[in-house]
Amino acid sequence: MSMSRMERLVVIGGDAAGMSAASQARRMRGPDELEIVAFERGHFSSYSACGIPYWVGGDVPERDRLIARSPAEHRERAIDLRMRTEVTEIDVAGGRVRSLDLESGAEEWTSYDKLVIATGARPIRPDLPGVDAPGVHGVQTLDDGQALLDTLATTEGRRAVVVGAGYIGVEMAEALINRGYEVTVVNRGKEPMSTLDPDMGRLVHTAMENLGVTMVNDAEITKLLTGDAGRVRAVATEDAEYPADVVVLGIGVRPETTLARAAGLPLGDHGGLLTDLAMRVRGHENIWAGGDCVEVLDLISGRERHIALGTHANKHGQVIGSNVGGGYATFPGVVGTAVSKVCDLEIARTGLREKDAHRAGLRFEAVTIESTSRAGYYPDADLMTVKMLAERRTGRLLGVQIVGGEGAAKRVDIAAVALTAGMTVEQMTSLDLGYAPPFSPVWDPILVAARKAVTAVRKNAA
Repeated sequence: MSMSRMERLVVIGGDAAGMSAASQARRMRGPDELEIVAFERGHFSSYSACGIPYWVGGDVPERDRLIARSPAEHRERAIDLRMRTEVTEIDVAGGRVRSLDLESGAEEWTSYDKLVIATGARPIRPDLPGVDAPGVHGVQTLDDGQALLDTLATTEGRRAVVVGAGYIGVEMAEALINRGYEVTVVNRGKEPMSTLDPDMGRLVHTAMENLGVTMVNDAEITKLLTGDAGRVRAVATEDAEYPADVVVLGIGVRPETTLARAAGLPLGDHGGLLTDLAMRVRGHENIWAGGDCVEVLDLISGRERHIALGTHANKHGQVIGSNVGGGYATFPGVVGTAVSKVCDLEIARTGLREKDAHRAGLRFEAVTIESTSRAGYYPDADLMTVKMLAERRTGRLLGVQIVGGEGAAKRVDIAAVALTAGMTVEQMTSLDLGYAPPFSPVWDPILVAARKAVTAVRKNAA
C-alpha cells in the first residue's frame, strides 16, 4: 500500500453486520486515517428484518420504527454509504469491487485495502411454475415487507397461503390473521417449527389452529396457479389446491454468496462463507465476512451451521470492525438460541434437538416436564412445557426447548448460559435463580427439568 493515500475499507451490504462493522471501525479510526465506502442495493440501511412480521401485522405502526440508523446518519459519521448500488463483482487479485448504480445504470470500480462482505441471506424460492407471479412474496428485507403491504392494500380477496412453518412462516401467519385474512399454512414437516422436536412442534400446531389458521402438514407444494392478469390464485400440492389471493414464502433462507462464490472465496456445506474466529475469510488476510452470509461454529456439536439472526450479525459486525480498526476481537460460536411467539404462546429453543444429537453421534436422555411461569396459586400462572436433553454418561446439558405462556421464552437464556459454560444438569439444579411467586414457582421450570434429567442420567448410568 502506498503511503501517499489513505487506507480504504469497502463494505458490501448496508444492514446489521455491514454497518456495525463500518461504525465500529469508524469509532476506532477517524476519517483522516480510514476512508469507509459501503454499498447497499436496497432502499434502507441498518434495519430490523426480524421486525417485519410485526410491522405487516400492525403491532409496529410504521416502517421507520424498524430503522436503527438512516443512510444520512451514517454519512454524518463519515461513512460513504451508497444506497441503491449493487456490487456485481469482487476482484480479489486486484483488490477492487465493481458496482452498479441501480437508478442511473452507471458502473464503476472501487479499490479497497480491506473488504467486508455482509451480503446477508436470500429467501428460498422453490423452482416451481408460478413462483414469480404477482402476489407471491418473500419477506427478507424492508423492500420485501413494503411490497407485501402494497399487495395487501390493493388485493380484494382475503385468502392467504403461507408456504413453510418456520419462524417467518409462523409469524407471518399470525400477522395475516391480524390483518383479517383467512390463512392456510402449507408445511412439508410433520409439525410446524422444525427447529423444535415434533412433540414440541405439536404444541405450536394446536396454538395456530386455535388462532384460526388452517394447518396442512406433511405437504409439499408442486406449483402455484395463476388467474387473471397472471396473478397467483392458488397453491397446489400433490392432492389438493388451496385458493390464494396472496402467497407468502416462509421456507427459510440461504446465504447470499453469489459474489463470494464467483470470486473463489471458501464456502461451507450450507453455502455460507467460512471465516476464522476473528471473522476473517479463511485464506484471505484483508477480507472479512459476517451476518447471514457466513457459517458459524456450533459449540455443542462442533460443526459449522448457518443461522440467520440479527443478534449474530451485530456481534459479527462489532468483531470485524474492531479487527479492521486495529484492535482484536473474536466470535467463538453459537449454541443456537432462538425465540418466537404465536399469539400468546411463546416458543424457545437452544442447543441440540434429538435429531441433531443423533447426527452428532451423541447418546442422550430426553425428559419433558410441565410447570407454571409463576407460583401455582399466583394469578395468571401460565402453563409451560420444558424439554431437556442431557448426555447419557456425563450429564452434560445438550439442549432445551420451551413452549408455553407468558414468561416461557426468555427462560431459555438460563439454558443458553449453561450450554456455553458446559454445565451438567446436576450443576444446573444448584443454580441460584431469582424466586418470588409473581416470577416463578419455588423450583423454576428449568430446574424441574434439570432434576428430572439428573434422575434419567443416573438411572441409565447404573
